[in-house]
Amino acid sequence: MYREIINDLIRWKRNKRRKPLLLTGVRQCGKTYIIGEFAKEYFDSYVCVNFEESSNISAVFDYDYDVDRIITEIERIYHTKIVPGRTLLFFDEIQECPRAITALKYFCEKKRELHLVCAGSLLGVALKEENVSFPVGKVNRLQLYPMNFKEFVIACGRQDLIDTFTDWPSDREIPDLYLVPMKTLLKEFYVVGGMPEAVNAWIGSHDLEEVEEILGEILDDYADDFSKHAPPSELPKIRWIWESIPVQLAKDNNKFVFSHVKEGKRSAELENALQWLSDAGLVTQLFLVGKPELPLSGFADRTYFKVYMSDIGLLRVKSNVAASTILDRSDLYIRYKGAFAENYVLNELKAIGIEPFFWRSGNSAEIDFIYEKNSELIPVEVKSADNTQAKSYKQFCKKYGPGLGFKLSEKNIACNMCEKTMTYSIPLFLAWNLDFYTVTVQKPEGSE
Repeated sequence: MYREIINDLIRWKRNKRRKPLLLTGVRQCGKTYIIGEFAKEYFDSYVCVNFEESSNISAVFDYDYDVDRIITEIERIYHTKIVPGRTLLFFDEIQECPRAITALKYFCEKKRELHLVCAGSLLGVALKEENVSFPVGKVNRLQLYPMNFKEFVIACGRQDLIDTFTDWPSDREIPDLYLVPMKTLLKEFYVVGGMPEAVNAWIGSHDLEEVEEILGEILDDYADDFSKHAPPSELPKIRWIWESIPVQLAKDNNKFVFSHVKEGKRSAELENALQWLSDAGLVTQLFLVGKPELPLSGFADRTYFKVYMSDIGLLRVKSNVAASTILDRSDLYIRYKGAFAENYVLNELKAIGIEPFFWRSGNSAEIDFIYEKNSELIPVEVKSADNTQAKSYKQFCKKYGPGLGFKLSEKNIACNMCEKTMTYSIPLFLAWNLDFYTVTVQKPEGSE
């Protein structure tokens, strides 16, 4: 299956200042698969060292950090030659061998001509443990997320739709020829999500029971990771927070409230557990910016935030929303529908390299997402239906006067001026292509 990160891997391979690459991402998001495909296409040979499957291999790193010795021993164990420039060496689940993480410093200094990639499902957690000496400045880093909607559409055999919308003009209404299949695919994406195994099952059989089973197993695997890797004192707190996320997202004001996790519990008691989930990549904290000035990170309120999940399909299963409820467009899940739309858009923004915040003023005015691009502030309003009337968006534009903004909904494409803000109304299924409209911004004909 096509993954856009392959382009980043190719750039890394060709970079003359290349360092060992650290690839992070949640368990089962496709790290091992994409590295294998990358090796198959761009290298003569491939050596995969999996520290979780072969725990004894860690002994190779116990003696010292002599890179030549380490490579020689790996060659003997795997009965192959490792040739710099021609072989891709892959350390998988590297968090299981802390000394291998430390050794990356010496691979960078002594053997930079070797293409070395390392990956791990819980690297974010492992790198904060006291027994890990992280090679600061000696590695390149990439993040792999679950498949985004663009990748899902391509996997479903509709590359033609992606090609069609890559440069779709903002002043051309989308005909049903393209609108209907894209809306259908988005509903399917809400059901299946972007975990590669679930996507593969869906495109192979369209068997909802199989998809449901796979997503349930992934959630069970995550729960097992809590037990194996989380500090025992934090384990029950991590589980409380994990279970509370769908309910908190579906609230009218979906600010994350620690006291709603467990009665009587305060933020000071639960903050470390939430940080563990964030470090593991399972959740994303979206922070409030009450004063939208550049840089946004400098004005973020780290005590006021929302919490979203890394994958929309996992969120659906965890929320106990049946696939048929979404596919049949039932209005019975109206609150969760809004939460799903927000979670979906957040993940799409992250997939294209955007780290957003949200804005809130008083008790009612709120912009779902706000981010900075080319020294400009860009607000994004998300609606789960086709109603794009947004008082908060208009209030924000009037007060702060951004040059560009977006409204994402089920409505057809359009562009107009809101106050002095060039506003694109875009279907939710085009969230992956916001960058196109950002760089091609032009005022509509007849506007001031």
